[in-house]
Amino acid sequence: MRNILYIGNKLEKHGFTPTSADSLPGKLKTENIDFRVFSDKKNIILRFIEMVYAIFRYRKWSDLILIDTYSTKNFWYAVCCGWLAKRLKLPYIFILHGGNLPGRLSNSSENVLNVFRKANCNVAPSFYIQQQLNQFKFQNMRVIPNSVILDYYPFKIRKEAKPKLLWLRAFDETYNPQMAVSVFEELIRTFPESELIMVGPDKDGSFQKIKNYILEKKLNIRLTGKLKRKEWIELSNSLSLFINTSRIDNLPVSVLEAMALGMPVISTNVGGMSFLIEDRANGLLVGDEDAKAMLEKITELIHDQELCSTLSIKGRKTVEESFSWEKVKKLWVALLH
Repeated sequence: MRNILYIGNKLEKHGFTPTSADSLPGKLKTENIDFRVFSDKKNIILRFIEMVYAIFRYRKWSDLILIDTYSTKNFWYAVCCGWLAKRLKLPYIFILHGGNLPGRLSNSSENVLNVFRKANCNVAPSFYIQQQLNQFKFQNMRVIPNSVILDYYPFKIRKEAKPKLLWLRAFDETYNPQMAVSVFEELIRTFPESELIMVGPDKDGSFQKIKNYILEKKLNIRLTGKLKRKEWIELSNSLSLFINTSRIDNLPVSVLEAMALGMPVISTNVGGMSFLIEDRANGLLVGDEDAKAMLEKITELIHDQELCSTLSIKGRKTVEESFSWEKVKKLWVALLH
């Protein structure tokens, strides 16, 4: 039995989007691994205190410490916890998240970078992040991609596209929900029957801004808030296309989920998206904040049934071949054991 102390934001019960800290321990519970996860405190200060305390409390129990690392303010709890593990001579691994992490590290001191260099391993969720982090001379990198459990995502081929769109992310300026609304406003000029469903929790106040705008303009856009996976998958059955409007991105699970369901994806070409989507092969890419180009791609798919079918089939195949949990699980088991 391997005893793993997992340091991360376990906040799904508070209505936040599930993170690896919420899902990974459950996925690996049959692999002779015992997890203890911290923290589920909603208050960031209390959460940090509990994380630090957990490292002291379980230092003799733990065979290994996993530390989720983001590019936001939570970056600093990861650095502090890594530094503490290093001081206590405990083996630790950083799990690197967020398309803006290279920028955060570029503004970090050598002392901070050395905490990452001294880790037993830095796990990158994509070859994009690995490539971006080569400049920091991390010699202990390993790529373990985000994944989905395919059984949860029944494949439905989209043989033809209708102007019925799904957007699935947290409402945050990083993910640019306003671009989705702007695309829809133009789409209804040509296709008045168009629909847009936007699924996700509020993160920075963007949800209310979008809601107010929709009410003011009287747009046929449905905001659901955060939904359980089963709920939004049921909604997706009546929809044709998935749009991803992020300004910064890496290897988003929401896009993998859409591809697994057979929804052709139109995404901004930011961060690591080009490592996942090959334009016109398994999805479509447009420039950052280029609402006009996204509108043109949607219109093209509506008129081109062959392209729509191709992207639907190849999107699913991409997930099956490279991002299914059954394949990714083997990488985690090999690392943690």
